[in-house]
Amino acid sequence: MNAAELLVKCLENEGVEYIFGIPGEENIDLMDALLASPIRFVTTHHEQGAAFMADVYGRLTGRAGVCMATLGPGATNLITGVADANMDHAPIVAIAGQGATTRLHKESHQILDLVNLFRPITKYAAQILEPEIVPEIVRKAFKVAQTDKPGGAFIDFPENIAAMDVTGAPIKVQTPASPVAPRQKLEQAAELISRAKMPVILAGNGVIRMHAESALRNFAETLHIVVANTFMAKGVLPFSHPLALGAIGLNSPDLPWFAFERADLIICVGFDMVEYPPERWNPGAGKTLVHISALPAEVDAHYVVECGVPGDIATSLDAIAALATPRTGAPFAAIREAILADRAEHASDTGFPIKPQRVVWELSEALDPDDVVVCDVGAHKMWMSRNFRAERPNTCIISNGFAAMGIAVPGALAAKLAFPERKVVAVTGDAGFMMNSQEIETAMRMNAPFVVLIWTDSEYGLIAWHQKRHFSRTSHIEFNNPDFVKYAESFGARGVRVERAEDLLPTLREALAADTVVLIDCAVDYRENMILTERLKAMASPL
Repeated sequence: MNAAELLVKCLENEGVEYIFGIPGEENIDLMDALLASPIRFVTTHHEQGAAFMADVYGRLTGRAGVCMATLGPGATNLITGVADANMDHAPIVAIAGQGATTRLHKESHQILDLVNLFRPITKYAAQILEPEIVPEIVRKAFKVAQTDKPGGAFIDFPENIAAMDVTGAPIKVQTPASPVAPRQKLEQAAELISRAKMPVILAGNGVIRMHAESALRNFAETLHIVVANTFMAKGVLPFSHPLALGAIGLNSPDLPWFAFERADLIICVGFDMVEYPPERWNPGAGKTLVHISALPAEVDAHYVVECGVPGDIATSLDAIAALATPRTGAPFAAIREAILADRAEHASDTGFPIKPQRVVWELSEALDPDDVVVCDVGAHKMWMSRNFRAERPNTCIISNGFAAMGIAVPGALAAKLAFPERKVVAVTGDAGFMMNSQEIETAMRMNAPFVVLIWTDSEYGLIAWHQKRHFSRTSHIEFNNPDFVKYAESFGARGVRVERAEDLLPTLREALAADTVVLIDCAVDYRENMILTERLKAMASPL
């Protein structure tokens, strides 16, 4: 057995189902070893697409997604997706081939110091310098990537090491148990909550990562406390729940923000500051904060906690709910009513191009609660994050920490492979779509049907929005698109163009029922961006 074959056995030991990537000269031993493995190698058209697939697969399943490339440009093409996963705390393991160790010490073809290149964007980066250490490096990479807070790991595998003979075996997989918070911290948090007159819960993606959504719901219902969620925690409490305030995360104060303005206690549960800077919702740094999460709070001048409760989130929530005194009444009911009215305001608007609010409304109507939406980055992300009515966790995937364009199409493919029984939609702008649209061929080859809903405006809409806010004009944001219907057909997929607002919902339902990839070209009226900006500036508290 050579070292490459041993590494594949170690990947099998970790339960790896898919590896996303591109073969190259310096990873040929690994590629050959995979021929005898049950692991499915998904050959992509770009390493960035491969990394995004591993990113979304890891976030949805909690098991590290794996991507692979050769050395040099192959490895550097992984960087954006690996950085996105690491910053969004999605477990991912990236593996890259490398030149022989006999030429690493000098200037040589395609040689880069990959370990130091990946170290700032991962939790762990290592080079395999001896074939005997393969099991230790693989086990550590997966353990570190999957341990809270999850993130990235990188393995550099020189070609001559991969070809060397070795004896060895994978190391037993062990998952460390999450610690339980100290009793005094649970009691302190319960006392603060019992004394509060207008508490608010801010739920972050950590709740989903630790599968604590049921405990959060029980906690909120037992103590009668409203819940706002970050963009990355959409669905952690069903939007239809009477205690749900929906998502908070815009730069400008929005309706849920008024609850934070009035709150005398903010209970941050599974919240990571990368999701929404505390200075936005605690601008005066004067709010009393309780931090309930797997790890102690990050240091920030606007996030100085009165009580930190580090440990297993579900266990902490259950214990605090049993200790704290429930309150009566619904002090923020008016805010929820205003949010419900806002979301439905343009649900029947017949204008064309279609208003963003109606696009999001119709998408929510077309999907079942467990179906999955993977949202790209652009102006549409703001509307999806704000308006999409998620009912389950991990059903609306938002890239928010690194916020990398191009994630939707490869991410949707990964979502369909992870959950083949669910309907999957990639929601993307025309700019983000063209960044990784080539992976439609990968989806067709993998027989992984999903819907691509393209919000078409032929410009970088989010940048235009910012330019108009700052300068009242735009600069160099226009481009031309191909005929998306013909483009889809060139891959063997199906293409549809929506030409009336009334046609969007039936088009979505027909596309979701299809057994192939369907692209929907939907022209969107982004004049609503600046209308929302002015509306938020003038918004008054419903309380």
